[in-house]
Amino acid sequence: MKVTVVGAGAVGASCAEYIAIKNFAAEVVLLDIKEGYAEGKAMDLMQTASLNGFDTKITGVTDDYSKTAGSMIAVITSGIPRKPGMTREELIGINAGIVKTVSSNLVKHSPDVTIIVVSNPMDTMTYLVHKTTGLPKNKIIGMGGALDSARFKYRLAEAMEAPISDIDGMVIGGHSDTGMVPLTSHATRNSIKVSEFLSEDRLQQVAEDTKVGGATLTKLLGTSAWYAPGAAVSALVQAIACDQKKMFPCSTLVEGEYDLDDICIGVPVILGRGGIEKIVNIPLSDTEKSKMQESAEGVKKTNGLLEF
Repeated sequence: MKVTVVGAGAVGASCAEYIAIKNFAAEVVLLDIKEGYAEGKAMDLMQTASLNGFDTKITGVTDDYSKTAGSMIAVITSGIPRKPGMTREELIGINAGIVKTVSSNLVKHSPDVTIIVVSNPMDTMTYLVHKTTGLPKNKIIGMGGALDSARFKYRLAEAMEAPISDIDGMVIGGHSDTGMVPLTSHATRNSIKVSEFLSEDRLQQVAEDTKVGGATLTKLLGTSAWYAPGAAVSALVQAIACDQKKMFPCSTLVEGEYDLDDICIGVPVILGRGGIEKIVNIPLSDTEKSKMQESAEGVKKTNGLLEF
């Protein structure tokens, strides 16, 4: 079973590393346009195999998509990363061209591939892949909600001074600083609503800290984060490859669900061998419904900047 990761930068390399360490794939192909870069990252990672106890083969290639042929899953991380002060939406001009070219090459060599989009602005890039590849909707997935939810759970655990294994929570909506909708009404600590532990003001602060989680790290690091994004991607890849039927919030094409249409946005889905096997409808409060509609309007505005 082969997985391709396009883009051997920090996020792509972390994604390849986490997939390899979990030892469920036969091969990870790491592809980049920079000469020798993916080959070097792959060699470095393979030299950890005996230390980390994995047998997954990691192959690095420079812009040769024939080496990706037969991939079950492909991850697109390529594009320019955010810098301090940049929004995800400001990346659209350059990244749209990159994502369109990459997805076309992937489908050419692996016509049954499931594509996971990481490049920003992620919801709009996922929509672009839908409009340009001809792949069925269940095989195109945007990775944002899994990462945002991990950041939400981190902030909840921090606020409650609780182990993160106690916490469950989800973020839906657009993958942007203003578009995320952290579902505080559904978040729990060992099945008990977090509102039993935290005041409304503290919960609101947790939600706001979650929404700017990426921007906070970009300001600290000088570029986009990579450990948590890589781990989030690897969790989605594993759920599909191993047919786990796990629920994640992912950006998917909605056609009436959540009263939205012709837009890719984060909603709860079941992931298995078929990619997105089901969109899960969950009850939202009136406030959450309103925020979801606002989020969708923001994504549609960004989609309007696309040139097919």
